[in-house]
This record gives sequence, C-alpha cells and structure tokens, in this order.
Amino acid sequence: MFEVEIKVPADVDAVRERLREAGAERVGARRQRDDYYDAPHRDFAETDEALRVRRETPLPDGIGSGDATAKSGDGTRESSDSPTGPETTKITYKGPLLDEGSKTRAEHETEVADPEAAAGILSGLGFEPAAAVEKRREFWAYDGFTVTLDAVDGLGEFVEIERAVDDEAAIETVRDDALDALDRLGLDGDDQLRTSYLGLLLAVEDAVDDA
Repeated sequence: MFEVEIKVPADVDAVRERLREAGAERVGARRQRDDYYDAPHRDFAETDEALRVRRETPLPDGIGSGDATAKSGDGTRESSDSPTGPETTKITYKGPLLDEGSKTRAEHETEVADPEAAAGILSGLGFEPAAAVEKRREFWAYDGFTVTLDAVDGLGEFVEIERAVDDEAAIETVRDDALDALDRLGLDGDDQLRTSYLGLLLAVEDAVDDA
C-alpha cells in the first residue's frame, strides 16, 4: 500500500469552516503520541525510513469545533477534555519518499494489543527510542480524501490531505487530485512540507540547542 499525502501549514479554524461550507463530513478527533525508533542495522535519517509506535485515544465531539479548545502561545491547542474511549496502539513502518511532489511512501501498519510488549520486542531487537511527537488531530472526509487538521505540540497547526492506493502507477493522478482539493479549500500546494513532524520537531530542538 502507498500513502499519497500532502501537508501544509495552515490555520485549522479557517480550513474547518471551508470544509463545512463544502459539505465535508467530520469523522472524529483523536489525541496521538508517536514514539519513533532508531534501527541498530541502518540509519533511518539517511535511508528516509521511519518506525513508530502510535498510541491514540478518541476525543469528545467538541474538540476541534472551535469552542472547546483554546490556542496556546505556540499556536497549538489546549483542552482539559478527557478521552472518550480506550487507547489503541499501532506499529507502523514507513518507507522512503517516492514522489517529489508529495509525501508519498510505502506504508505497513498493524494494531498491537499490548504497547509495552511491543516496546519490549523492539528494545530486545536493538531498536532504541529516538523521539516522541504528540498532536491533536481532527479528521474530515472530503472528495474521496481524508483531510486532517493537526495541532502539533511544539510546532503549531497543519493540514494534511491523503489517500491510500494499492497501485504505484496511480500515485501521480491521486497527488494531482489532492492538490486540486487543497486549492478548493483555499490552500496552496506550493506551501507543502515534505519533512515529517518528527523531522520538523528535531530541527526545532537543534535550533534551540544551537542558540
């Protein structure tokens, strides 16, 4: 499976309103913590791969509605609302970027029953924790795509649009359709970031260390 994805910085309140006006369907909201791992046998930073364990919990319907959250100083959102369901955990491998015009990668993901056991397995095989990314995400279904409104701790707000495809030959067509969908939402695909949230967060941390 290939995940065709485009990510741009954006004001999620404005994009949410455009999604509503376009008749998009709000699917839900979740809080996620992504723990990334370094491999013992190769440098993922050099090979452009990623291995993560994601823990996520569903959030109340009010999250992301514009009246249940407030922006903090770095542009991310804060809320005292508690999760509305049980935590789930998935382990994901992402391959190198395949397309210069998007964040398309091969992706393999499966749910795991015990996150501590998953972490123990990775540790036993020599994989070491690298960094963690935490974010609040709101999901919308729009024109055959999943549009995600993200508030990432320490980074700010972003919009991702994505669709999974089985055939590598379909990547270019789906990417162009995603760019058209972004344009209809008032976003410019030329602003896209091909760096992962992990890469962006590490860059921020390095800049702080160098200051």
